[in-house]
Amino acid sequence: MSKSTLAIIAGISAAAGSAATAAILTSRSQRKEPPIATPTQEYPRGIAATPTLPPPPVPAVPPAPLRKEIIAPVNPTGVFQYGFPGPINDLRPNLSTTSSFDRRTRNPHWVAEHITPASLSANNGNRSHSTFVEDESVPEKFRAKLHDYFRSGYDRGHQVPAADAKWSQDAMDQTFLLTNMCPQVGDGFNRDYWAHFEDFCRRLTNHYPSVRIITGPLYLPRRDPEDGKWRVSYEVIGSPPNVAVPTHFYKVIFAEDGKTGGDVSLGAFVLPNARISNEKPLESFEVPVEAIERASGLEFASKLPAQRRKKLCKEIICSLLVRDYAERQKDLIGKAPPKKLPLPDRMS
Repeated sequence: MSKSTLAIIAGISAAAGSAATAAILTSRSQRKEPPIATPTQEYPRGIAATPTLPPPPVPAVPPAPLRKEIIAPVNPTGVFQYGFPGPINDLRPNLSTTSSFDRRTRNPHWVAEHITPASLSANNGNRSHSTFVEDESVPEKFRAKLHDYFRSGYDRGHQVPAADAKWSQDAMDQTFLLTNMCPQVGDGFNRDYWAHFEDFCRRLTNHYPSVRIITGPLYLPRRDPEDGKWRVSYEVIGSPPNVAVPTHFYKVIFAEDGKTGGDVSLGAFVLPNARISNEKPLESFEVPVEAIERASGLEFASKLPAQRRKKLCKEIICSLLVRDYAERQKDLIGKAPPKKLPLPDRMS
């Protein structure tokens, strides 16, 4: 409410109150009551008694005009009889993931997962038995296709990695749905830095009994070097071209202490969809979760009170364990998360 609105309301309230007071005083003056003796008040020297003045006249407040009900001659929502335009998010709960799909970009808005020490130590899935498949729950005209990635120069990049779903072959198979994929740069990113980052998330279960992760694409603006203006520009692959290539990817991590109403160590990271040197510190990609919310139009922790939040990279050292790609692939046959994450000196 604006200050001017408050002033108007306050003025009307004051006027109404004065009118009521005047009415009460008037009714009393019409009744014949015995005079009341007024005691004589003495004032200190130098201060004159203030004469009693009659109250100022109260202006009459006109009654508010009755609001006329407007009957619209049109019905815009009547178009829904032919179908709801959307947007439709295609919420898809699976065994190992829950996702929301963006029909416009043919990529997910986000994909959520939950990992625990028990889920990662199970050995019931084998990547060699899984294949990439189109998600038939999405209408065909909005669906990413296998041939869209053919000779595109991009990997079909998992948002939830297959290695996080080894506890069941069915669960692992569902991570190969194209609704869990985005076009990712292969060498230097999907098969390197991004994979090390996924491994970092798994190793969090050495310190936290429950870890929840939301992953998704971003399409961020870049300043044009010629005119200095900011623009959003991204490649589109496929035939016809319809699968957007994200400029960046994010992960929001909730590392839970396992207690009801307990602390949650929150971490948020944004990485460019490009080659990244393995020497680059992971903490250099850390951002406030609010920055991802503004960029994506999503909300991740609106129901997590501030008193329960802790900063992940203050609880543990956010660093990568770089391993050879071939060695990492062996983990998909059933090895437990390697090596514990180092703790900061202040906690050891």
